[in-house]
Parts: sequence; structure tokens; C-alpha cells
Amino acid sequence: MSGRLSGKKIFVTGAAQGIGLAIAKEFLRQDASLFLIDRDAALLAEEAERLKQLGGNVGYRPVDITDATAVTAAVKQAADEIGTINALVNNAGVNVFSPPLETTDQEWDRCFDINLKGAWNCCKAVLPDMIATQGGVILNIASTHAFTIIPHTFPYPLAKHALLGMTKSLGLEYAAQNIRVNALAPGYVATQKVIDYWDSFPDPVAAKAETMKLHPGGRIATPEEIALAAVFMISDECPFMNATCLTIDGGLSVQQHP
Repeated sequence: MSGRLSGKKIFVTGAAQGIGLAIAKEFLRQDASLFLIDRDAALLAEEAERLKQLGGNVGYRPVDITDATAVTAAVKQAADEIGTINALVNNAGVNVFSPPLETTDQEWDRCFDINLKGAWNCCKAVLPDMIATQGGVILNIASTHAFTIIPHTFPYPLAKHALLGMTKSLGLEYAAQNIRVNALAPGYVATQKVIDYWDSFPDPVAAKAETMKLHPGGRIATPEEIALAAVFMISDECPFMNATCLTIDGGLSVQQHP
């Protein structure tokens, strides 16, 4: 299956761990050139150097996506190192869960600055070159929180709903320039964030079991399964898919619960 992303120069955010790292690994297997960013400088360097040892074309830079100037500088560096960016994966995000009236202004700002404004900073940085070359792909990693609500997870679903709105808006705005903008909506994925969520309960084993019971197949996704879907959506295999969202949750959001 190698070669599906040949010619793609892809900018991946939040690439040092979890879904972002799994996406980077799978993209390399499919012959993409990558530029990786993450705010964890040490972890990013460690993982990027490991990827380089696999023989891939990989550049990287520690960046906080809430800093638009830093994002723009990273895109310019990427163009110098791997070529003009023609694909973006907005993966970086943060969970901010709270009952609405207990949400502080600081939590609100952090949620929207990273999950929405940060994604827009990256889109804004890559779009001019995509417009100039009349082509490109943007993939926003959303969530089932983008169209469902779980009580006490405020304001995270608001930001993800907005990210899905931005996906649709940009997809329509730049369709004539041959730029596709889509979203992936994972449900529960076996990342460190989910493990930390289970560990926040008095009985982590029971919390994990409850999560698994929510899913028709009795399990949650692996980061690698999300990465495989990302390959498809970044590739030229779905050239007419635009301004839409692909859900990958094992049926979680379809099933009604008693």
C-alpha cells in the first residue's frame, strides 16, 4: 500500500504523541514528506529523530499553535526543508471538561485558543500557498463531540462544533481553488489522554470497562486506525470529498443507550 501519499508535503500538528504520532508514522509509510510541530519540544525531537531513522523526509519545530507568528515561521521553515506545504493535518487539541457554570474564563480561553483558534492559525498559514498552486488538502481532527453532547464536558464540544463549522466554511470558500477541507471525528481512542481519564476515577478498571460497554464492538479505536482513515482523506483517492466529516467511533454515536 506504500506510495498513496507520494508527492504530499504534509504539515502535522500535535505530532509528538497519540493520534498525531500515529498519523505521522503511517504517512511516512505512504511516502509523504512531513513537517511536524508540537509544543513539547523534547518529545517532538525524540519522536521526529526516530522517524528520520526510518528513512523518511521529516522536518520539525516546537511550536505552540496559539502563536500565529510562530506557526507562520514554521510553515516557512517547512517549505525550505521539505517543499511547499500542500496538505495540513490539524491534530493538536486539548480536553477541557467542566460543568458550564463551573467553567472559568481561563478554561474557556484555553479550550478555544487551542482547539479552534490554533487550528485556524495553521489554516491561515498554509492557505496562501495552496491558493497560489491551485490545490491542497486540509484535514481537521474533530471529535464525536462536534455533533453530540456529553454532560459536564463543557466547553470542549462547543469548540469542536465550531471546528466542524470552520471545516465546512473553508471547504466551500476554496473549492474553486481545488482545495479540499474535511474533518475526521474519532470517538474514544486508546491514547494517553483516555488512559488519564480512566485513571481519574476511583476505580480505573471499572471506568475502562464502562467505556468499552458503550461501544457495539466492545472496544475503542487504536490511534493507528485513525491514522489509516487520515491517509485516505489526505490522499487523491477521495478527490470529490469536501466540506464534510468522516466519523470513526465504532458505531458509538449511532447507538442509543438506555
